[in-house]
Amino acid sequence: MHLQHYLREYLQLYGYWVLFIGTFLEGEAVLIMAGFLAFQGYLDLAGIIVTACAGSFLGDQFFYYLGYFRGKSLLRRFHPIARKFRQALRLIEKYGALVAFFSRYTYGLRIVLPIILGVTSLPPRTFLWINMASALSWAVTFSLAGYLFGKSASLFLEDVGKYERTLMLVLMGFVMTAWLVHLYHAWNTKKPARDRLARIRALRAARSLQQ
Repeated sequence: MHLQHYLREYLQLYGYWVLFIGTFLEGEAVLIMAGFLAFQGYLDLAGIIVTACAGSFLGDQFFYYLGYFRGKSLLRRFHPIARKFRQALRLIEKYGALVAFFSRYTYGLRIVLPIILGVTSLPPRTFLWINMASALSWAVTFSLAGYLFGKSASLFLEDVGKYERTLMLVLMGFVMTAWLVHLYHAWNTKKPARDRLARIRALRAARSLQQ
């Protein structure tokens, strides 16, 4: 009982700051967990949505303007951003300004896409309004996912608080599983490119030995 009391006090003092920082960067897992904690009464659901929306919106605005002012130098200096540049450009060419809306829903390109959108001809004012709508929808979607997880658990368990730690572990397991599935899919998608690179290196090595 004392532990729950201290946990509630800690979350009320620092929970929203942790959520803000987490959503400024990536934050899906943090936001889902916050939604579950809102169901448990540790945090306020409306406060979570507002905080997550603000963190997500300001984060993408920051990365957009980073690309707007320093994008070309970042592409030259940071190879991970440059490697994802073509992939991001293909998405922008295919979907146009909609990429700005869905960028925070894309794994692996969440931070890179706003930077690259800043390099393109997308006007800052257009990005601002699209980013605002996207941040709100994202905050509502993932916070409700965690909240509804707790709501669903209450249909099967009489005292959700008694199994709080187990349910949090289960929820973290779901999030980690989804993340690992994405990594596995991304690894398989890049396999042809890795095979081509390996063949090119083997061919170069064979030519160097012949010389």
